[in-house]
Amino acid sequence: MAKLNINGTARDVEVEADTPLLWVIREQVGLTGTKYGCGVAQCGACSVHINGEVMRSCSLRVGDVKPTDQIVTIEGLSGDSSHPVQKAWLALDVPQCGYCQSGQIMAAAALLKKNPKPSDADIDAAMTNICRCGTYQRIRAAVHMAATNRA
Repeated sequence: MAKLNINGTARDVEVEADTPLLWVIREQVGLTGTKYGCGVAQCGACSVHINGEVMRSCSLRVGDVKPTDQIVTIEGLSGDSSHPVQKAWLALDVPQCGYCQSGQIMAAAALLKKNPKPSDADIDAAMTNICRCGTYQRIRAAVHMAATNRA
């Protein structure tokens, strides 16, 4: 049994300690916005926040998450798409296929929390998620828009 705090709700889940957090979020909890992409923490489709830090949930074992850790998924970022990053993504029509976008949004939100006015170089360094459609220019523009609208 694992005790997790996901999007502000305490949850008890019956899983082995070596189960990836991604599978618990998707299969046991039913929050499917966090995606499986590569399974080796490279693409970022599985990105969530743990205590405000962006983490790749596909390679994080449930046994390594403490009951006091605050896990936030894309559903918990803002259920009504009112987060500045989500608004910017919508305004600039960032996604093409959309598969990676929940992870991209989570990475951008974590970046802006640490650095409210990032430069292009800051964005490029922090946004290591992979977008197979190549929407990197729109992603960068949306991060800048979100930074401007947060002020």
